[in-house]
Amino acid sequence: MDKLHLVFGGRVANPQGTDFIEPDKLDIIGIFPNYAAAEAAWRSAAQRTVDDATMKYVVVHLHRLLEPK
Repeated sequence: MDKLHLVFGGRVANPQGTDFIEPDKLDIIGIFPNYAAAEAAWRSAAQRTVDDATMKYVVVHLHRLLEPK
Protein backbone atom coordinates (compact mmCIF):
# COMPACT_ATOMS: atom_id res chain seq x y z
CA MET A 1 0.00 0.00 0.00
CA ASP A 2 1.35 3.40 -0.98
CA LYS A 3 1.48 6.18 1.59
CA LEU A 4 1.29 9.87 0.67
CA HIS A 5 4.23 12.21 1.26
CA LEU A 6 4.54 15.98 0.76
CA VAL A 7 7.80 17.67 -0.24
CA PHE A 8 8.27 21.40 0.29
CA GLY A 9 10.94 23.88 1.29
CA GLY A 10 11.75 27.46 2.04
CA ARG A 11 13.91 29.78 4.06
CA VAL A 12 14.47 28.84 7.69
CA ALA A 13 15.63 30.93 10.64
CA ASN A 14 18.04 28.20 11.75
CA PRO A 15 19.36 25.53 9.34
CA GLN A 16 19.03 22.91 12.09
CA GLY A 17 15.34 23.64 12.63
CA THR A 18 12.10 23.88 10.71
CA ASP A 19 11.01 27.42 11.58
CA PHE A 20 10.17 28.68 8.08
CA ILE A 21 10.47 32.48 8.07
CA GLU A 22 8.32 33.14 4.98
CA PRO A 23 5.55 30.52 4.97
CA ASP A 24 3.70 32.39 2.24
CA LYS A 25 6.69 31.82 -0.07
CA LEU A 26 7.17 28.08 0.46
CA ASP A 27 8.29 26.10 -2.57
CA ILE A 28 5.75 23.27 -2.82
CA ILE A 29 7.39 20.48 -4.79
CA GLY A 30 4.41 18.14 -4.65
CA ILE A 31 2.60 15.19 -3.12
CA PHE A 32 4.03 11.77 -3.89
CA PRO A 33 2.52 8.28 -3.66
CA ASN A 34 5.42 6.73 -1.73
CA TYR A 35 8.53 7.61 0.21
CA ALA A 36 10.94 6.64 -2.58
CA ALA A 37 9.39 9.12 -5.02
CA ALA A 38 9.25 11.82 -2.32
CA GLU A 39 12.88 11.25 -1.40
CA ALA A 40 13.96 11.56 -5.04
CA ALA A 41 12.07 14.85 -5.36
CA TRP A 42 13.51 16.08 -2.05
CA ARG A 43 17.07 15.24 -3.14
CA SER A 44 16.60 17.06 -6.43
CA ALA A 45 15.20 20.20 -4.75
CA ALA A 46 17.78 20.19 -1.96
CA GLN A 47 20.63 19.77 -4.43
CA ARG A 48 19.54 22.89 -6.35
CA THR A 49 19.97 24.98 -3.18
CA VAL A 50 22.93 23.18 -1.59
CA ASP A 51 24.98 26.41 -1.42
CA ASP A 52 22.25 28.36 0.43
CA ALA A 53 22.30 27.43 4.13
CA THR A 54 18.99 29.21 4.79
CA MET A 55 17.03 27.04 2.34
CA LYS A 56 15.66 23.75 3.59
CA TYR A 57 13.49 21.08 2.01
CA VAL A 58 11.55 18.49 3.98
CA VAL A 59 9.49 15.35 3.45
CA VAL A 60 6.23 15.27 5.42
CA HIS A 61 4.56 11.91 5.99
CA LEU A 62 0.99 12.87 5.11
CA HIS A 63 -0.26 9.37 5.83
CA ARG A 64 0.65 9.91 9.50
CA LEU A 65 -1.52 13.01 9.63
CA LEU A 66 -4.40 11.26 7.94
CA GLU A 67 -4.22 8.17 10.15
CA PRO A 68 -2.50 9.18 13.41
CA LYS A 69 -1.50 6.36 15.75
